[in-house]
Amino acid sequence: MQAKINKVELRNLKFDDYKELKNSMVESYPEMVGSYWREHHIEKLLSIFPEGQLVILVDGKVVGSALSLIVDESLVDKNHNYSDITGKYTFSTHNPKGDVLYGIDVFIHPNYRGLRLGRRLYDARKELCEQLNLKAIVFAGRIPNYGQHAETLTPKNYIEKVKRKELHDPVLSFQLSNDFHVIRVMKNYLEGDSDSKEFAVLLEWNNIYYDESPKLINLAKSVIRLGLVQWQMRQLNNLEALFEQCEFFVDVVSGYGSDFALFPELFTAPLMADYNHLSEAEAIRELAKHTEPIHKRFQELAISYNINIITGSMPYLENGTLYNVGFLCKRDGTSEMYAKIHVTPNEVQHWGMTGGSQIKTFDTDCGKIGIMICYDVEFPELSRLMADEGMNILFVPFLTDTQNAYTRVKHCAQARAIENECYVAIAGCVGNLPKVNNMDIQYAQSAVFTPSDFAFPSNGIKAEATPNTEMTLIVDVDLDLLKELHEHGSVRILKDRRTDLYDIKKINP
Repeated sequence: MQAKINKVELRNLKFDDYKELKNSMVESYPEMVGSYWREHHIEKLLSIFPEGQLVILVDGKVVGSALSLIVDESLVDKNHNYSDITGKYTFSTHNPKGDVLYGIDVFIHPNYRGLRLGRRLYDARKELCEQLNLKAIVFAGRIPNYGQHAETLTPKNYIEKVKRKELHDPVLSFQLSNDFHVIRVMKNYLEGDSDSKEFAVLLEWNNIYYDESPKLINLAKSVIRLGLVQWQMRQLNNLEALFEQCEFFVDVVSGYGSDFALFPELFTAPLMADYNHLSEAEAIRELAKHTEPIHKRFQELAISYNINIITGSMPYLENGTLYNVGFLCKRDGTSEMYAKIHVTPNEVQHWGMTGGSQIKTFDTDCGKIGIMICYDVEFPELSRLMADEGMNILFVPFLTDTQNAYTRVKHCAQARAIENECYVAIAGCVGNLPKVNNMDIQYAQSAVFTPSDFAFPSNGIKAEATPNTEMTLIVDVDLDLLKELHEHGSVRILKDRRTDLYDIKKINP
């Protein structure tokens, strides 16, 4: 043991810890040559259950770890071995909706034993079990000293003697002192464990706070409800009339428990009717004066109706430059702005618009999302960069005047869903607006698109609105299906990219 220790830290495992993790594991199991986790094992564990992987650091060095999965209780009840419970080391047995935290490994470097570091790891596991509202922690512990007594004692007798402290086992004695109780003896559990004669003891710690029907808050949701607003262009007398219509739709979709409300691109255009005597470029700049009050009102609605609102888009003037922007107004009261990157020739010619310069994703209480305005969805590079940042849902507010223009948006949005293994929601405006130049006709059919595999609709369309009719579309999307697709899909588009041959990156990240 080191003479002096300055700092002990318990935290979640990071992939950068792998080299030190491997070294400590090799030192911890000298009797089991070659029995250490490979890089791809750790990478997989961190991708499916990062909060379940723990490490202890002493003065910045990884000296111990506890690795876990969540499994169904039925798997634990069956007679199993280590290969079975880990899915032959693929961790396919991990089920985020399971009810048991299964410990697949725990170790402390020999030079750091005696410091009760193992107890810290087990206490952290217990806390995690309680936080996730799981029934129990279960694992099969080795009995490495049993080999010394195998000729005179059965495993059952050996366990009893360890319980009564007549014998000491470095693993079992520790587990029993940490409030674990014996369920049963497991035969042929870990191949090659000669010290234990391949026996193990299935142990359990029960979570006394487990609630069979919990009402938990602040946990990551897997099923997200989207509320899409297919907006009818209509004459509006003033800004208050716009607010009244906006609140109506927010009220409707939030009443169905939606997590997001999506409005279309430039749905505020009816307010330009008052400026129709001006040139098109002047009129839209007058409309831009309403953008900040509209933004503020949506922030209030997001809080009042407990919903995240994607405000479609509206003109925005900054230092004399006109942009097409929108806001993500979160239900916690915060907001972030996004800008249309690619402006159409029409927007340049008639309005003098300029494209934005920031490509980014947004963190929400429902996971990471992306937002692109209309024409942007026809450029696949943008959404691929967002997918690389972990985007699960892409929102596309759009405005198209003709059916062929809509067809471009629709089919490009579907392609983005397939190639990025994500959901794509599009919402547009419908109807006519005779008193606003350059905004006279609209065509739309709002929809939610999915990847194309067995867990999703065969045509890749989760739901569609009625074309050219004002309505809302309420759709549930399951993020767990995306996780399964990424790992076990018929094809794995994101994983199978040949990044040794090609790649894309942001020029100004």
